[in-house]
Order: sequence, then structure tokens, then C-alpha cells
Amino acid sequence: MTGPRLEGRSVLALVTNYGVEQDELFVPLRKLRAAGADVTVAAVSTDPVQTLQGDKDPGESMDPDVSHEALGAAPHDLLLIPGGTLNADHLRLETAAVDTVKAFAANGRPIAAICHGPWALVEADVLRGKVLTSYPSLRTDITNAGAKSWVDEAVVVDPDGDYPLITSRTPKDLDAFVPAICEQLEGS
Repeated sequence: MTGPRLEGRSVLALVTNYGVEQDELFVPLRKLRAAGADVTVAAVSTDPVQTLQGDKDPGESMDPDVSHEALGAAPHDLLLIPGGTLNADHLRLETAAVDTVKAFAANGRPIAAICHGPWALVEADVLRGKVLTSYPSLRTDITNAGAKSWVDEAVVVDPDGDYPLITSRTPKDLDAFVPAICEQLEGS
């Protein structure tokens, strides 16, 4: 990325306090901030967020900006849902997080989810008619949730329906995922 180009744009990253895949949080977070975007990290509580590498090895930790419950109505231009099996499985059980996903979709605001992150979309029941990708083990959950199709591609951008959706499979796809997020933010 060459110089800030996302000034005035805001992103909300929705995570739990344990188990988010390190690179799926930190790579987009750092690149979006370097491009000038304001990125807010919301977790279940304001306790530190402990990331993992490969779902097992401890990664970096960080202090979230706000808890899910304290989010309020502050508008953000895009919702980012990183994966990590533990993170995604717990995130879909958090009522405030699922309500946030529903609100973004209902208001037509873009959502970007990677790896196991789409589980929150399944739980929020916002995948009907969508084309997306994810970690392969979510394929059946996604199709059972009414998605039009699941595809095995590095990044899938589905602009159709009620809201734009950007999805990727794994941390190996971050080089395609993050630019797709930036393009969405530039166009919004």
C-alpha cells in the first residue's frame, strides 16, 4: 500500500478474548491502520485478547478497544470477523456479537470474514443467497444456512443482496483478502 488512502473510513473487528488466529487479526489490523483507516477491536470483555497461531500456539496479545456490550450505535464502514476455531466457535455464542453482525447486514454495510469467521454469519442467519468461501470444514454449515454456493477460492467478493460480503479461506489468503477489504472501503 502506498500512503494513507483510507482516511475517514472505520472498521470494527469483532473477536473473543481467546483463540483468534493471530495473523487473521493483526495483518488486516496493521495494514488497514497503515492505510489510514480507524480500526476498533471489540471483544467479549476489555481483558486482553490472546491470539493463537494455528489454533494451538500462543501468539501476540492486545488490549481491545471496547467490549461487545459497550459498542453502542457508533457507525463503522465495515465489519471484520477474523477466524481461529476457538474464537469463531465462541463468538457465535455471544448475543451482542451476533446482533452486531445482523445490524451490519440489515443496514447494508460490508462484512469481511476469514477462515472460521463465517460461523458468526451462519449464526446471524445472514447468508441466504450469498456466494462465499471459508475454511473448508464450514462448507456444510454455510450451505445449510442458505448460501447460494461455497467456493474454494482465495477471496470471494459477493456484492449482491442486502450487503457486500468478502470472504477468504485461511491466513495463506491474506494477500488477497486485505486488498479486497481496502477496495471495498475505497468504494464506499
